Amino acid sequence: MKKFLFYLILIVSSKANSQTNVYPTHWWVGMKNSSLQIMIHNESNLGKQVTIDGKGVTIVKVYQPENKHYLFIDVKISRLATPGFYTFSFSSGEKIKYELKARVNKTALKFNQGVNASDLIYLMMPDRFSNGNPSNDQFEDLRDKDSDRSNPYVRHGGDLEGITNKLDYLNDIGATALWLTPVLENNTPKMQEGPYIMSGYHGYWITDHYKIDKRLGGIEAYKKMISLAHNKGIKIIQDAVYNHVSIYHHTVLDLPMKDWLNQWPTYQGTHHREEVFMDPYAAKSEKKIMTEGWFVPHLADLNLANQYCANFILQNTVWITEEYGVDGWRVDTYKYCDENFLNRVNDRLYEEFPTLTMFGEAVANSVPASAYFANNNLVVPFKHNAQGIIDFPLNSAILNSLNQRFGWTEGVTKIYMTLSQDFLYKDPMRNSIFLDNHDGNRFFSMVGEDVRKYKMGLGLLLTLRGIPQVYYGMENLTKNFMDPNDAAVRKDFPGGWNNDTLNKFNPENLNSKEREAFDYFKKMANFRKSSLAIGKGTLKQFIPQNGVYVYFRIHKEQVLMCVLNTNDTDTDLKLDRFAEVLNGVSFLDDVLNIKKVQVASSINIPSMSFQLYELKNK
Repeated sequence: MKKFLFYLILIVSSKANSQTNVYPTHWWVGMKNSSLQIMIHNESNLGKQVTIDGKGVTIVKVYQPENKHYLFIDVKISRLATPGFYTFSFSSGEKIKYELKARVNKTALKFNQGVNASDLIYLMMPDRFSNGNPSNDQFEDLRDKDSDRSNPYVRHGGDLEGITNKLDYLNDIGATALWLTPVLENNTPKMQEGPYIMSGYHGYWITDHYKIDKRLGGIEAYKKMISLAHNKGIKIIQDAVYNHVSIYHHTVLDLPMKDWLNQWPTYQGTHHREEVFMDPYAAKSEKKIMTEGWFVPHLADLNLANQYCANFILQNTVWITEEYGVDGWRVDTYKYCDENFLNRVNDRLYEEFPTLTMFGEAVANSVPASAYFANNNLVVPFKHNAQGIIDFPLNSAILNSLNQRFGWTEGVTKIYMTLSQDFLYKDPMRNSIFLDNHDGNRFFSMVGEDVRKYKMGLGLLLTLRGIPQVYYGMENLTKNFMDPNDAAVRKDFPGGWNNDTLNKFNPENLNSKEREAFDYFKKMANFRKSSLAIGKGTLKQFIPQNGVYVYFRIHKEQVLMCVLNTNDTDTDLKLDRFAEVLNGVSFLDDVLNIKKVQVASSINIPSMSFQLYELKNK
């Protein structure tokens, strides 16, 4: 792989011009951290001697790596610095003007708010959701020129304007936050993945961290979408990719230094086993392969132990957060990254944006392994500082509860057992919980297209502890397995394109089952928006008995009783077991069926159902 990369660099460099590129493209005065490392790229040698003209900004260090096309300039921005342009002068005679901007009032603009358990995150892939501007579907100056909706493996034309056009729909169904897969430039040609030739329509093949892909509408479309979303009370979670970039990323085509990437004598993929981090018997060589092995051959693995590479990614994350005002980050391939880097970037984000939310995507096979990557109560050699993680163990437990028969460790008992291990997390309420996402089978398919199980799973998702995330189309029973691959679970949202014959953004066009699911989704999602018990309350669970699981969400101003009956028959649920919560309660307000249930010795729980009650005294 090393030889291949240098061969590629030589080809591209021979065609390059002498344009000067500066990263970050601009910065701000008034940041809590006064340090900034500026990376300058130019095909000419600018020389090591650099001066700056401007009060309040001083040069601390200049470093020129072995590739003379690059300079790294460490500067300090003091409190004396004011917004404006500062001139860097180089020994080559070139001068560069660099802008420092004033920070905006984040509170007034509703920027960087973070998300919490009262939110509902709606995950979407912009290219597959809605096409608001067909004129940006294709560009001849990009390496991938295709847009063809008949081909599931290439771009389809969905964009940021399309999302903006659907904000009222998203608000109406109860979504309070949007998680977008990466929107940065993916100027990568179609690549081979298995037997298929695919485009980077999903956004994970990043080629420039300071550009919004123009096929999605570019920077102005992104800013407009975020501004209008915030005005409607909808937050924005952006997808970060720290671990790797496309092999067509500008720093891969012309490497700043040899160890910018994790390079091997021949291609070395990762083994994906997170256990090596906490295994007291693990081999060092296998830990190295986990973090330094490549995800796939066309995604160059960044060496985040290299301080210059690490600063490039860290500062870009801060830059995007400040520039666009995003409310949080979902971090892709979290467990593959250099651990010290992860803590460092999290600390920096917490420092500059105290209310921001971050989730690490660490696909883990157990609760201890999942907790390892977040703030935790474990005694381990390395302590992670992420607020929360994407909760894969709870996802597995929910699916088991719906698809397995009840037993001592099977079926709904899995949820009880999984949540009983929450003592391993510092704050499990900050975990993001989910039923499906863009990397797996659709939930409705996984429960056998059973609407009863759909409602049961959704009821759990929207009332258990944590911050729930749904995948676009869940509200109308979108289904499919990853057959033959993930493109099958990333189909276009019907009605997002002008020539669609079916528009599922209009609930009147849903069939009877879809409408039943849609109405249930909307009622549950909008109920939880104002529920103090769900958003801020504690969780109390009781041991499942005979296939029935009961838990309470408790807040001083509201108490909810949640009951999951996984049996094929109705169940008379005796209430004396729950006296510590129900003592003094006169009746239960059936939230979903809008009726009152008198508290007696028992209540009837319909078969294969989720029931939600609000406790009332009068």
